[in-house]
Amino acid sequence: MNEEMLGALDALEKEKGIKKEVVIEAIQAALISAYKRNYGQAQNVDVEFDQQSGNIHVYAVKKVVDEVADDRLEISLTDALKINRAYEVGDDIKREVTPKNFGRISAQTAKQVIMQRLREAERSKIFNEYTQYEHEIIQGTVLRRDNKFIYVDLGDIEAVMGKQDQIPNEDYQVHDRIKVFVSKVENTTKGPQVFVSRTNPELVKRLFEQEIPEVYDGTVEIVSIAREAGDRSKVAVRSTNPNVDPVGTCVGPKGQRVQAIVNELNGENMDIVKWEEDPSDYIANALNPAEVIAVQFDQEKRECMVIVPDYQLSLAIGKRGQNARLAAKLTGFKIDIKPESEVEFVSDDDETADEGADADQTSDQTDATATPTDSEE
Repeated sequence: MNEEMLGALDALEKEKGIKKEVVIEAIQAALISAYKRNYGQAQNVDVEFDQQSGNIHVYAVKKVVDEVADDRLEISLTDALKINRAYEVGDDIKREVTPKNFGRISAQTAKQVIMQRLREAERSKIFNEYTQYEHEIIQGTVLRRDNKFIYVDLGDIEAVMGKQDQIPNEDYQVHDRIKVFVSKVENTTKGPQVFVSRTNPELVKRLFEQEIPEVYDGTVEIVSIAREAGDRSKVAVRSTNPNVDPVGTCVGPKGQRVQAIVNELNGENMDIVKWEEDPSDYIANALNPAEVIAVQFDQEKRECMVIVPDYQLSLAIGKRGQNARLAAKLTGFKIDIKPESEVEFVSDDDETADEGADADQTSDQTDATATPTDSEE
């Protein structure tokens, strides 16, 4: 048993990186607990482990006192001097009390401790490994699904993807290989838990970094992303090099670069918008493909009114208000879109009050307002 234990300790240190001394300390603590449980809770004992032979010895420890209150924990100075005349009050005296059948108990305890340390080491290794992948993309394989989660095999661990992290129009089949964004890694009592997502806007950013070298090296920066997963995303980009066109760089020759991202997201539309320091220009770009005539701001409230040609109104608003909604999320401004004719009508000083009321009714029917926090109905 002693040889087996020493061999197991050496193997743990070499293969799992668990220091032998750490395991021995744990074994000693467990054996003290086992001794007290089997031979008396009040005993003050110490366990010594011989790293050369693997032998284990149990010692009862008693403190030298003038008057003994508990003979299981204390010894009188008179009795201590009979053992060794050098003892003084306050000294500790050790006396071996290793039971005859303690070998069996120690073997069982050591095995339990080693197995526990092995599990802890495996969990720690997996946790440390996947903590490095947090907020990064990783490829996995769909294992199974239930009413709450999709379970994705990442190699050493099974990650979970909740309903809110699944793209609505995607059908996840067993054995499908998918790229996922590692949103969170937790170390729970049951071991490491990895949460992944296909809807997180950061997934789009990481895909751009993978497909476009200029984004990866920082020549082109992604300033903001507004996403309605599975349908459409708007990505604002700028260049740190005046000779590099950020939009053209991301689109690539014949759209090949952005098409690779669209394919990975199963056809999700991708609008690449040039970021501008001037908010008017930035908002106009964000409403692309609609044409913008003018932008009027209320900077304190971070609101603006965008004026577009009448025939471009529906294009600026987008299907179910999506274009305006994504532009608001992208820029951080509340956007009120109005047609050119309506703005001219309400700004005419010669209009009567009745005509003004008619204009208000027209406004209710034709304009649209989108805020940065709007979500699709």
